[in-house]
Amino acid sequence: MKRRTFLKTTAIGAAAAATSPMILTSCSTVKGANDRINFGHVGLGGRGTDELTSYFLRWPDQIRSVAFCDVFKSRRENALGLAQKTYQEKNIQADLKAYNEIERILERKDIDALAITTPDHWHIPLAIMAAQAGKHLHVAKPLGLSHPDFVRLTKECKQNKVLFNYGTQQRSYLFMQQAVEMIKHGDIGKVERVDVWCPRVNPVQSPVCIEEPVPPGLDYDRFVGPAPFHPYCPARVDMQSSYFIYDYSLGFIAGWGAHPLDIMAFGIKDQMTGNYTCEGTGGFWAPGGIWNTINSWDVNYEYANGLKLHFMSDEIAEPLVMKYRPKWDNNGTTFFGTKGWISLGRSTASSDNPEIHKALNKDTNADGWIRGEGAQLVKIFTDTIKGNKPELCPLDEAILSDTISHLGNISIRTGRKVTWDPAAGNIPGDPEAMKLFTREHRRPWAF
Repeated sequence: MKRRTFLKTTAIGAAAAATSPMILTSCSTVKGANDRINFGHVGLGGRGTDELTSYFLRWPDQIRSVAFCDVFKSRRENALGLAQKTYQEKNIQADLKAYNEIERILERKDIDALAITTPDHWHIPLAIMAAQAGKHLHVAKPLGLSHPDFVRLTKECKQNKVLFNYGTQQRSYLFMQQAVEMIKHGDIGKVERVDVWCPRVNPVQSPVCIEEPVPPGLDYDRFVGPAPFHPYCPARVDMQSSYFIYDYSLGFIAGWGAHPLDIMAFGIKDQMTGNYTCEGTGGFWAPGGIWNTINSWDVNYEYANGLKLHFMSDEIAEPLVMKYRPKWDNNGTTFFGTKGWISLGRSTASSDNPEIHKALNKDTNADGWIRGEGAQLVKIFTDTIKGNKPELCPLDEAILSDTISHLGNISIRTGRKVTWDPAAGNIPGDPEAMKLFTREHRRPWAF
C-alpha cells in the first residue's frame, strides 16, 4: 500500500468511526489494568536500540515490543533478534516482525503505540502518520523542525484521541519530581530567572562527504524522507550527522537542549506565557564539511511577565555556573527564586537552602551522583494509556521547550533580536526569521 493510499484509507476509517459512536478505536484508553500494551518501534540505530533494550524490554508483563522498522535492514533485524532472545529467555510467546516501511506497522490493529527514535527530521512526519492511524506516541527528543508541523500534530492527536509521551526521561527521575514539587510549592519563592545549559558538540570533526553508491540493505530514499535530497555518502547517514546536518536537525542546541529546557517547562510552565524575546550569539562548524548546525550558543530570553532565561552551551556555562554550583553537571537547569535557588542536572541537584539540598541528595552514591531510572518513563506511559495516570511528558510542553531552541537558532542565524508570539504561532513583523521555523517536506512525504 502506498503512503497516500494508506492515509486515504485511514481518513475514510476515521470518518466512519465518527458516525458510529459505539466503535472504539485502538487509540481509546480502554485497556484493563493487567493488559499489555503492544509497541511498534521506528528507528533502531544507537538510541532506538538502547531504548528498546533498556526501557521497553524491561517490562515484559506490561509491554510487548512486537514490530521493528528501520531503513537499515541490519538494524531492524538486530532489534528483532534482541526482542526474540529476551522473550524466549522468559518463555514468552510473541509474534514479532521486522519491516522497512512504517505503513506496515500502522496497518496492524494489534499495535497500540509507536516509539519513534529516528533522526529528528522524521519525528513529526511519522508522529502525524501514526496519530492518524490511532497509535499513541512515544517520541524521542527533540520534537521537530517546523512549527506548522507542531500545529498539525497537535490537531491530529486531539482529533484521534492519541496520547503523547516526549522522550525526556529526566521527568521520571524521583529527585527531579521532588524538586519540581518544591518549586511549585514556592519553597524558593517566585522564580525570576533560569540558567539552562547542555553539551554543545561531540568531540569529533565535521566530515567531508564523498559520493558513493548506496549499499545493499539501506533504503536511502526513505532515510532522507521529507528532508532535501543529497547524494549518498556513509557520513551522511551515521548518528553524528543526524545530529549536525541542518536538513535533519538543529544540532545540540535542540538535541541536548531538549532535556534541561524540558525541566524548565516541567517546573514553571505557568510562568512561560505570553510573548518573549530572544537574542544571542553562536558559532558554527568550520566550512568544508557537511555539518552545518550551530555548535556553540549564548542566548538570552525575556518573557513579557519579566521572567528571564539564559541558555548556554556547556563551555560557556561552566565558569558561570560553577560560581554557585558545588558540582559540575554538563546538562542542567537552575531556578532562581525570590527566596533562593534550586539547580538540577542529569545526575546532580543542589540548592543554597541546606534543607532542600539535603533532601534532594539523599540518594547520592559515593561520588555524589544521583541515579535516575529512565525505564520508568515508558512504564508511566503504559499506565497513561491504560487510563491510570495523566501524561507525564505532554505534547504542549514539548512544543513549549522545543520552541525555545528554535528561537535561539533563529536569533543566531539572523544576527538579530526576535520575538515569539505563542498565541499567533509566529515571529511578528519578521517573515524572514519565521521562514527558519518552517520546513518544506520533500514529496511524497509532504503533508
